[in-house]
Amino acid sequence: MSMPGNNMANRPPLTDAIIVALARLVDDSQTEKREPSHSDIEFQIDRVKLSMADPGRQGKPVGKSKRVRGTLSWALSNNVQAGEMLVAGLLATVQGYGGFRPDSTNYCGAEAIANLASAVATQGWELTPEGGLQPRVLASLSGKELTTALRTYARRAQQGALDDPLLAGTAKDLLEATAAHVLMQKWGSSSTSANSPTLLGQAFTALGLATPSDTVAAGELAHKRVERTAYDLGCALNALRNKEGTGHGRAWDSRITPSQARFAIESMGSIALFMLDGL
Repeated sequence: MSMPGNNMANRPPLTDAIIVALARLVDDSQTEKREPSHSDIEFQIDRVKLSMADPGRQGKPVGKSKRVRGTLSWALSNNVQAGEMLVAGLLATVQGYGGFRPDSTNYCGAEAIANLASAVATQGWELTPEGGLQPRVLASLSGKELTTALRTYARRAQQGALDDPLLAGTAKDLLEATAAHVLMQKWGSSSTSANSPTLLGQAFTALGLATPSDTVAAGELAHKRVERTAYDLGCALNALRNKEGTGHGRAWDSRITPSQARFAIESMGSIALFMLDGL
């Protein structure tokens, strides 16, 4: 579900916990002064055009931590994409100055690094020992950890993110991966050879949800119709991707409009969460 110019790998998530942890990473108020400098932070803020949110431009001197926290907090409410780009830029700056190397004079400290690693992990990302950020390879997760990670991708998709909520490290899309996880949790196995409609139908059945193959019972509750419609929509979305996708990391080509892609992504997120809520 990637769109040109929006690569999820280059845009880590932005949450309140990540903001606090990243601000702590650049905070040198309790230690000897270390890089990155105010100038470095200002450069990154300007690069993503968030200078209007920078507390350091408001007439009173503030520390580096407060500048980062204030700017990112504003971005979380007003411009998430710019905030995510700033997170990436700040991390690259800290990394470049040796902030993740214990033998460096600019070392951020084990606790600050551990706090950031924990904050990004809850969003389905991994902080490497060298300070790099990458989506977690979900194929290595299982059980509650995988449920949490899938929820993160589904919520991101629900927000209409066009930067690819596909699962890192697999060729499966969000619905297929969620359906496979449901079957593992409910039945203890999942067929890797089943086509998407079959896989989705098995997951719906395991969760006690109706599909079009279930006979409509007299006087059945209206939510059964909703369940059948959700299944049909999931199959339609998969068919759209298979028909229009390039097969090389981009799920939509130029024939799919941004509004169509956004609707598809948001719908995938909603159906995935619908399944996960049934676990």
